[in-house]
Amino acid sequence: MSHALLWPWLVGLGLTLGLEALLRPPVAPVWRRPLATLGVHLGTWSLLFALVVLVVQRPWFALTVIAALQLVVVQSSNTKWQTLREPFLCQDFEYFLDALRHPRLYVPFFGIGLALGAIAAGALAIGGFLILEPSAVGRFGPLAFLATTLAAAGLSALPLGLGLARLPPCSLAPQTDLQRLGLFSALWAYGRLARQPVSLPQQTPFAVADGHRAAREALPHVVAVQSESFFDPRDWCPAIRPELLAHYDAMVGAAIAHGPLSVPAWGANTVRTEAAFLTGLDDQALGIHRFNPYHQLAKRSAPSLATSLRALGYRTVCVHPYPASFYARDRVMPRLGFDDFIDIRAFDAADYCGQYIGDLAVADTVGKLLADHDNSPLFIFVITMENHGPLAMDTLAKGKADEWLKPKHAPLPSECDELASYLAHLRNADRMTDRLRQALSRSPREGILCWYGDHVPIMPAAYRHFGLPEGTTSYTLWSTRQRRGATRDHETLSASHLGYRLWQAVLEAATRATDQDVKTPHHQEQA
Repeated sequence: MSHALLWPWLVGLGLTLGLEALLRPPVAPVWRRPLATLGVHLGTWSLLFALVVLVVQRPWFALTVIAALQLVVVQSSNTKWQTLREPFLCQDFEYFLDALRHPRLYVPFFGIGLALGAIAAGALAIGGFLILEPSAVGRFGPLAFLATTLAAAGLSALPLGLGLARLPPCSLAPQTDLQRLGLFSALWAYGRLARQPVSLPQQTPFAVADGHRAAREALPHVVAVQSESFFDPRDWCPAIRPELLAHYDAMVGAAIAHGPLSVPAWGANTVRTEAAFLTGLDDQALGIHRFNPYHQLAKRSAPSLATSLRALGYRTVCVHPYPASFYARDRVMPRLGFDDFIDIRAFDAADYCGQYIGDLAVADTVGKLLADHDNSPLFIFVITMENHGPLAMDTLAKGKADEWLKPKHAPLPSECDELASYLAHLRNADRMTDRLRQALSRSPREGILCWYGDHVPIMPAAYRHFGLPEGTTSYTLWSTRQRRGATRDHETLSASHLGYRLWQAVLEAATRATDQDVKTPHHQEQA
C-alpha cells in the first residue's frame, strides 16, 4: 500500500511548502531558513497526512483537507496582518471557535463572501472525493492499511523531533519569527512556549503596593474606564471638528495627569492592554503570554490594582456589557480581585447603540453603583463595547461622514463610512466622560476617574485615505477635588504603568483627606 501513499505525500509536501509563498508579508524561501525548519515542516506534514488518511481512508482527499486548512490559516494571517499588523499565531487557533460563538466579531474581517465560498468549496470537495476516490481499506484490507499509516505516523516523529530540538529561539516579534522560520515552525515554536506557565516576577508593582493602609472614610471612589478603540483622532485627521470631544477636552483641562498612552495592541486584542493596566506587567514580564495573558490568569491569581484596592477596603466591581465568558473574564476577574462582575445580562435591548450596548447606558449603570450609599469606597472597572468593530457593518452614521468634519473640507469618499460610524460612537464616549464626572461629583467622597483607550480602531479604508495613526491612544486621570499645574500634568505612560499611576493617585487622595480631617478640628479650636 505504500505506493498509494507516496505520490499524494510528495505532492502534498510540495504544495504545503508552496502555499507559504502566499503569506503577506512574504516569508523567507525554504533554502534561506535554518535547516531545522525543514525537518519541522517535513515531520508536521507527514504526521498530519498519516493521521488524516487514518480517518478518511483516502490519501488524495487527505492531501486536499490539509492543504485547505493551511490555506485558511494563510488567509487568516494575511487578513490579520492587514487589519492588526500582526500575523497568525498559534494562540489564534482558539479564535476559530470564537468565530462560531461570536461571528459578528470575526467573520466580517475574514470576508463573508470568502467564508461562504470556503464552506461551499469544502462541501463540494468532501462530496467529490467520497464518491470518486475509493477507500484504501477496501482496496488493500484493514491490516495493511493500519500498518502502513501507523508506520508513516511513527516515522514522521523523527524529522519532527530533530527539527524541534534544533529550532533557533524565538524573538517574540511575530512577523520576524514567521519570516525567519516559516509557518509550520513558527506555529510550533510559539505553541511550545505557550505551554509553559507564566512566571510572574517577585516584585510586581501591585505585590509591592499591598503593604499600604488608609482609613476607609478617606478613600475616594475610583472609576477606571477602558474605552473601546478610544484615541484622539483630531491630530491624525486635522479635518475633524475640534468640538467632537468637547467634554473630554474639559476633563483633560482639569486633569491630574493626561497624555499619550503606549498600548501593546493595534486594532484588537483588548486583553493585552487590559491585563497590562490591571497587573502592571509589561510584555517582557509576560513573555510568550503577552499575546493573550488571560490564558494564564484564568488559572492562577496575580497581584493587581483590584487586589490592592480591595486590601484597602474597596468593593471592586467589573462592568462589561458583553458575555462574561468572552476571553474567560468570568474566571479571570475573580482571580484579579474583583468581587462582582456585571455583564450583558444587566442590560436590555433599549440599551443598544448600534451593534453593541451603548456607552451612555454603561455610564448610567456606573452612576447607580455610585449612588448606592453603603459607606464603602468603590472601585469600578469598566470595559466598554459601543465602538467595537466591524465598523463597516455599523449603520448608525452611514452616509454622514462629513457631519464631524470642518466646514469647507472636501467630502470623504463613500468607503469612509466606517470613519463616520467611529466618530458617532466616539461622540457618545465623550458624553460618557461628562456623565461619569457628574456622577462622581455628586458623591460626598472624592472621586477619581481614569479614562484610557485600549487600542486604535480598525478602519482600513480611512487609513488608506488619511494614513496610519501612530498607534498610541490617550489617557486621563481626573479628580473631583485635586488639580495639578500645567507643567506637571502632561506625561507619556505605558499601559502597564497607568494602573500603578492610578494607585498612587488614590493614596495621594487618601493622605490628603486624612490630613484635612486632622487639620479641621485644630482650626475650629483656634476660631
